[in-house]
Amino acid sequence: MKITQVRNATIIVEYNEIKFLIDPWLGPKNYMEGFESALNSQIRQPRVELPFEIEKIVDVDAVILTHFHPDHFDEYAVNVLNKDIKFFVQSQNDFEIIKSYGFKNLEIITEQGIDYKNIKLCKTNCQHGKREILKPLCESIGMPYDAMGVIFMSEKEKTLYIAGDTIWCSEVSEVIENFNPEIIVINACAATVLNGERLIMNIDDVKEVLQNAPNATIIASHMDTVSHLTVTRADLEKFKTENKVKNLLIPNDGVILNL
Repeated sequence: MKITQVRNATIIVEYNEIKFLIDPWLGPKNYMEGFESALNSQIRQPRVELPFEIEKIVDVDAVILTHFHPDHFDEYAVNVLNKDIKFFVQSQNDFEIIKSYGFKNLEIITEQGIDYKNIKLCKTNCQHGKREILKPLCESIGMPYDAMGVIFMSEKEKTLYIAGDTIWCSEVSEVIENFNPEIIVINACAATVLNGERLIMNIDDVKEVLQNAPNATIIASHMDTVSHLTVTRADLEKFKTENKVKNLLIPNDGVILNL
């Protein structure tokens, strides 16, 4: 297994000899405004450029979109991705949205799991911020709340859990307990909206993952890119050093992890 940290939540997973592109946000640095409902809306995003050319990033077998938000999928991805590429989504709603962009080979990942080239993919539930608070807020601004994580399983590979855009919650705890993943990718920049609620994990949440999956390798993604981040790679590195954590990886953009 190889995982390439591209930028933000955009990663490439090479699993059982199949290359998956996750959450392709491919626009250039500063091309879009910060989110009005979130912190630091005056800062344009992405804050950094892609680490290598788009053509290299999209040279994959399949795409997985964990949810349709503008920092996970954009018009640049629409324009450069082959419309016949295998494209996995979380729901019928996202299916119809991606179909409207001309993509033809779509499939919904289910909680029961689907099979793709000797790999089992299972949808996992999460909370993109506290559900009781963030879901009404998202709906009020016309942005969908729901997101998913994904479990990868194969006889030839370790079990991989991409947690997706989520805080630490009972749903994530149950996935770790039920699947016992050996590799876990978490989105950990603690992106925060104006009411102070986090949309994804902060350092306390990272601690929970480490405590609940002590034998897993934890990879911090979704770092140093969106305008509304409140935790940086440097913050995580400090936490890792001070607490002598050995199983937390914090890859820079462009880094390839061999797992």
